[in-house]
Amino acid sequence: MKRFNLRYYLKEGISNFFSHRLMSVAAITVIAACLLITSSFSLVAYNLGIQVADLETQSEIMLWVDETYTRPQAQALEEEIKQVDNVETVEFIPKEESLEDYKEQMGDDAYILEGLENDNPLRDGYRIVMKDVSLHQETVDALEKIDGIASTTSKKEFSDKLVKMRSVVNAISYTLIAMLGAVSIFIISNTVKLAMFARREEIAIMRMVGATNHFIRSPFIVEGLVLGEIAALVAFGLEWLIYDYIAEGVVGSTGLMEMVAFPQFALPLLLLMLAAGLVLGSGGSVLTIRKFLKV
Repeated sequence: MKRFNLRYYLKEGISNFFSHRLMSVAAITVIAACLLITSSFSLVAYNLGIQVADLETQSEIMLWVDETYTRPQAQALEEEIKQVDNVETVEFIPKEESLEDYKEQMGDDAYILEGLENDNPLRDGYRIVMKDVSLHQETVDALEKIDGIASTTSKKEFSDKLVKMRSVVNAISYTLIAMLGAVSIFIISNTVKLAMFARREEIAIMRMVGATNHFIRSPFIVEGLVLGEIAALVAFGLEWLIYDYIAEGVVGSTGLMEMVAFPQFALPLLLLMLAAGLVLGSGGSVLTIRKFLKV
């Protein structure tokens, strides 16, 4: 009996899909568009997130050791620096290396620094990379408390901009996902509502002869699932084509940023889209059916 019911649900659900082809195609188009826009912005946010993460590694803190410390004493501070929370990496910078860096930065004017090798006025230092740039000031405060650290140099404004950029991208992504998800459920609901309205007399007869609500609504849930899954597959195929075109034809030619190759996340994205189609299809159907059957 259960196998028969399942076959009946599938048959009726697919039949409903073809009985209202125009509305079904419209629903698939709109839902696919919603999924495509959502996934596109999510992928933009994903690639931007990677770029921001790379930029975060450039948000460094320079520590300058007290000039009275000898080289061994300065190097001994490394272990204490590593114990500070939010410190990702620690690199010791001898003052000789700092002098060479200054010469490179000055270019043709580097001759001004000639002769300072034997009387180097610079200090030994450390280059610090943080785990979380949002804790920039807290990290600086903790590092400055270490005995032997004379001063620090950092670009807090740059870190603050990175934090704001990441927050804005995430906020826009979540808002778009919520809005487009609601639109998709609305479209599914209206498609299923049209099918139920067209079969209202049949549904009334089924209820009169004792058919359960589960038996009545299952074909419509199947219809919603079919719409959602087809839309997900269509959106995935279009997303692949558009992403490759942008990555290779637009971004790749300008060199503005590097985008992750689509195959690297194709399977997770497909599974997410199918899951979204499943949720949207069943969600829109269930909401409509509950209201229609008043259960």
